[in-house]
Order: sequence, then structure tokens, then C-alpha cells
Amino acid sequence: MTTYMTILCKIHDRDKFISGYGKAVPAVVAQYGGEYLVVAPGGTLLEGTLEGYSSVAISKWPNREAALAFWNSPEYSEVKKLRAGLADAEVVIVDVPE
Repeated sequence: MTTYMTILCKIHDRDKFISGYGKAVPAVVAQYGGEYLVVAPGGTLLEGTLEGYSSVAISKWPNREAALAFWNSPEYSEVKKLRAGLADAEVVIVDVPE
């Protein structure tokens, strides 16, 4: 069963975010079997309370275990430090039957 991870971010310092976290995270995603389908600024909130969370990333994973292995990995723990204070994030994973 394929798993998708959706991340909505409110980025406070886009240049620092992209030059640090944005450059480092794709290699770790790939290492754990994920692939980005969407990475883009400019999302528009249509409903809800996440005003300002306009940067969106959607990644595809072979399964939930792979997504969680990435999320809980020591490699990602180090990369995640690069976005500390630079962005707030909301992260959801969902399994999609094939």
C-alpha cells in the first residue's frame, strides 16, 4: 500500500530554509525510498485555520513503514535541526490502497 506524506509549512526565512534544510532533505528522502511529487510555495488556504502555511511538499513512499523509517531516522533527525526556528510544519501521512 502506497503512503503519501503531506507537509504544510509556514516559512519564516525562506532563503535560510532553502539553502540548509531544502538542500539536505531530498537525499535522505531518497535514501529511505521516498520521492517528492510536489515541492512548491504559494498554496492557498480554502478552509481551516492554517493561515500562512503556504509552502507544500508531498512525497510518495512504498509503504507506511518506509515513511516512518525516514521520519524517525537519525539522518532525518540531523537534517530536521536545519529548519528549527525557520519554519513551522504540519505533517500528515496517509495510506492509499492500490
